[in-house]
Amino acid sequence: MTEYADIRLLVMDVDGVMTDGKITYTSDGQELKSFNIKDGLGIKRAQASGIETAIITGRTSPIVERRALELGIAHLVQGREDKLAALSDLLDQINLSLDQVAYIGDDLPDLTAIESVKLGACPADAATEVKSRANWVSTRAGGDGCVRELCDLLVSHKSS
Repeated sequence: MTEYADIRLLVMDVDGVMTDGKITYTSDGQELKSFNIKDGLGIKRAQASGIETAIITGRTSPIVERRALELGIAHLVQGREDKLAALSDLLDQINLSLDQVAYIGDDLPDLTAIESVKLGACPADAATEVKSRANWVSTRAGGDGCVRELCDLLVSHKSS
């Protein structure tokens, strides 16, 4: 059994992880976000290997809800600034423990969750403090395939 073979849940932040962290507003006030299609395929591959997926984000956005639905992400938690508390609540609901979780986040609100799970991960362009305390740092930036890279790592550990 490889180091991360027992990961059963992948939890992702959105802004700065699944996206490049930019928020664009149209002239009529609509919010726009861009997601990397390669990340989406990585998420699907992780799900096919038996890893559940979740999003925990401090903001609330119908765009995120739509993306989660498109990808079959079963657990969506929006509007929660305390990411570790939100993660703990989710784990209680689905009967998993922190040592069965990979969490990828990019900034200070993610730090306690990153430090508490089996595999705490971040994109290459995460905040310096997050990068220095994560177990794993992607070679890719947020919104540029970092989720895919993490999914590929998790899938490789499942199949080894």
